[in-house]
This record gives sequence, C-alpha cells and structure tokens, in this order.
Amino acid sequence: MSDPASSTSSARPGRRAILAGALALPVSLVLAACAPEQSSLAQQANEGGNKNYIAGDGAVEVYAEDQRTAAIELTAETYKGNAVNLQEWRGDVVVMNFWYAACAPCRVEAPHLKELQEAFKPEGVHFLGINGRDEKATAEAFERTFAIPYESVPDRNGQVLMQLTKYVAAQAYPTTLVIDKKGRVAARILGLADKSTLKALIETAVAEKA
Repeated sequence: MSDPASSTSSARPGRRAILAGALALPVSLVLAACAPEQSSLAQQANEGGNKNYIAGDGAVEVYAEDQRTAAIELTAETYKGNAVNLQEWRGDVVVMNFWYAACAPCRVEAPHLKELQEAFKPEGVHFLGINGRDEKATAEAFERTFAIPYESVPDRNGQVLMQLTKYVAAQAYPTTLVIDKKGRVAARILGLADKSTLKALIETAVAEKA
C-alpha cells in the first residue's frame, strides 16, 4: 500500500504550481476585469455602427442599416378614434412604445417619453403608444395623469403585437421601438427605457438619410 502521507506530499507541488500559475496572470488582465465601462450605454448607442446587443437598464438592440428587415405595415385606430397608418409617416422617425397602465416601469418612463416627444417634435419624429391590456377609460386616465401628448392604439386583441412578434414578446412590457425613415425597426429597448439612451437612438435615426 502507498503511504497516504507520501501521496499528500506528492500532490502538494501540483497545487503549488496551479497557485503559482494563477498568481502569474498579467496584472493588466486582473485590472481589466475591475475597470469601469469605457463609455456609457447612451454613448454606445449614439456611435451606431454594427453593434448588436448592449445591456443596461433595459436590453438594447441596435440594427445596422443593412441588417434591418422590411418596413412595418401598420394601420390602426387610436383611443380618440384617429386613424394611424405608418406608411404615411415614411420619411420620418417613429418611436413606438408598448405599455399598459399598471406596469410599474411604464409609469416610470412615461414622463421621459413625454419630454422626448416634445424635444423631437420639431424634427418631425412621431411617437405612438400601443396598449395591449387596458380598457379605454383606464388608458385615458393614465394619459391624463402623465399628460401624454401623443396618442395610443388599443391592442387587447393583439393584432398589432402579432405583426411585430419578431421584436416584441407577448409579455414584454414596456418595449420601445425606434423605426427609421424607411419604416424599418432600427433599434429596440426591452424593459424600462433609459432616457439618455433612447434620446441617442432617436438622434441616430434622425441623422440617417431617408
């Protein structure tokens, strides 16, 4: 039989070698793991390019122009009875926000969406809400509470959502889409939209050629 003490002793050099190897890792690698992000989420979004997935307060996906799918064809009627046809907004940027009144993140981002709509109105940017759960009275009470300046489309039957399942999951509230001047989805925010990030995404879409 082998001596347990001898086996233990022979194993120690191996462990020492592993430890020594770990301690020999470059200091730069260790520091890199602890380094703060080099740019904010908003800055990354504003840079454009071929970035795809960015994580932050909300998960942000940015689509390069050559990766965008066909234009969205959507006709609907708002709570106020006004017709909406995205085709009529071609040449302008559209921000589409999926929300409902009892959604806590929707309530947090509502004032920010209002401010951004007012800021980008001179640029011809259209904002449109899509409400998948509320009765008319509930949705309108929310809009009055937050003084929402743009209209929303009721979608309890899921018809709008069905046309956008590639970008919006059934339970993904809130979700915000930035639609480019050609009617294609240029960016998506899943969850609470950070104001500065959404602003950067809109600015990027506005700067693109029609």
